[in-house]
Amino acid sequence: MAHPAANLFLDRLSELPHFENIQEVQSLVDQHGVSVSLVQAIVDRRFAPKETVCRLWADSLERAYVDPFASVITDEAISRFPIEIAKRANAIALYVIDGVLTVAMSTPEDSDLLARLGEIARMPISPVFALPKDIEDAIVIQYASDHRLERSLRELEKSSLFADPQLAHEKIAQLAETDELVSVVDEILHFALRERATDIHIEPQDTLSRIRLRVDGKLREVLTYGRTLHKTLVSRLKILANLNGTEPRFPQEGQFSVSVGNASAYFNLVTLPTPHGEKLVATAIPGGQHRPMLTLDKMGIAQTIIGSLKALLHAPTGLFCFTGPSGSGKSTTWYATLHELNKSDLSIVTIEEPIELSMEGVTQLEVNRSIDLKPTNLLRSALRQDPDVTAISELRDVETAKVAVDAATTGHRIVTTFSANNALQAVQRLRALLGDTGSLDAALTGIFAQSLVGKICEHCKESYVPSPQILGRHFQDYEMANPQFYRGLGCPECRGTGYRGQIALHELLPITEEVRTLVREDRSAGEIARAASKVGYRPMRHDGLKKVLLGLTTIEEIERNTSFEWDA
Repeated sequence: MAHPAANLFLDRLSELPHFENIQEVQSLVDQHGVSVSLVQAIVDRRFAPKETVCRLWADSLERAYVDPFASVITDEAISRFPIEIAKRANAIALYVIDGVLTVAMSTPEDSDLLARLGEIARMPISPVFALPKDIEDAIVIQYASDHRLERSLRELEKSSLFADPQLAHEKIAQLAETDELVSVVDEILHFALRERATDIHIEPQDTLSRIRLRVDGKLREVLTYGRTLHKTLVSRLKILANLNGTEPRFPQEGQFSVSVGNASAYFNLVTLPTPHGEKLVATAIPGGQHRPMLTLDKMGIAQTIIGSLKALLHAPTGLFCFTGPSGSGKSTTWYATLHELNKSDLSIVTIEEPIELSMEGVTQLEVNRSIDLKPTNLLRSALRQDPDVTAISELRDVETAKVAVDAATTGHRIVTTFSANNALQAVQRLRALLGDTGSLDAALTGIFAQSLVGKICEHCKESYVPSPQILGRHFQDYEMANPQFYRGLGCPECRGTGYRGQIALHELLPITEEVRTLVREDRSAGEIARAASKVGYRPMRHDGLKKVLLGLTTIEEIERNTSFEWDA
């Protein structure tokens, strides 16, 4: 029997603008029929954008389409179905609203299955469509837990595979490819994705090894395991990152990806030799090269800053720097800036190491040190084409910095990132990097700094009245009657921390002629701050205090994450 959505779906698919795969789709119809497996096959072959194809299929079923990896998924919803039921039904519960459970299904038109799921969940169900592969991977991630992971590691430790404590490198490499080891490493990665971890630390200790996750800027221990497993876990991850698994004596760096639905999660992997074995840190690259593009207007930048920021970015020449500590999101802001500048009448060239996000309309060049394709070489060649904007993902070495500064003083617009704790420190570090040979004062147009702090969990947020001591210490310049601050009490959603997610604090240092003179004369940070304050500069802590008053973060986060800054 033909699927009720068959004709409508195929007709709408063929009517898509520039759709050129009608014959190929017909071959797939002969193979799969008009079914959800046909939809998955069309998406897998990229005949049309995933979201477009899925919406056409959902519309033909008179259902909504939801991507599980772009949707809210709550613990309350997940608890409604055991993992065995979710896998068998190819369905994952998303959230509960007004007593109704929204469930993503590959066959939302199956009324019998809907009825059975409703009985299991003991509540009404609102079905939506999602791709089978997306649902399968979402189940793996959302049902991951530290308890399941610990159980898997304990079972692996008891396995006869690890009976010999003195395993040779060849044997370790063989074990790293076994189904049991592959499955456990996948579990670790899936659990990290579920917890929204930015870093996975796998660390050998004296008698045990441990796994820690950095979530919302804070490290927490997940579990410990026996040292017998450590070398094979390390070997498996090094295989994924295409590193030398037989060389534990030297640091190594690489990248790997994990399939998540029809996309991938990307990680940077760094290994370090320690007396107890190799320590690994896998750092998540948010969304990989095809993640959604954030815009400057959606990054929580204060209105008092963003107007001046955009004006400085559109200056025709000069060097503009984005700065912040490691992991503060400055690369994300750098990409958002390129999106802001990316217009058809501008030529933009980037030098990146590596390319983290693909951008239409931008010429992206990637550093490859193995063939001596260094940042300086790429930068010099790019400048010969005279682009309107030359963007460097990070200034890391003296030679590249000098070429960038020289270009900025000879008619080029350079946009880059540079690691420092705040804008004033960035000036000092750039001066130190360039030495006496740099024309930093003539090149700089502005420095935008940012840092991340914990965002108060909305599920356990409560108001309270701050003490007079806190008000006196931080808010003496504010006139406030009966002020209310907010904090998180701690709940399952935030794992008891009171914070869920992060927000950025910002500051903008515009380089006026007075500031330029102070930079040239190598004057102090305090003098530069006071001069910049005349045109609106305020230190990052000022932005943090405003976000405390808005109920976005806590005073404790501001004290913990912003160092002493000169009063401007």
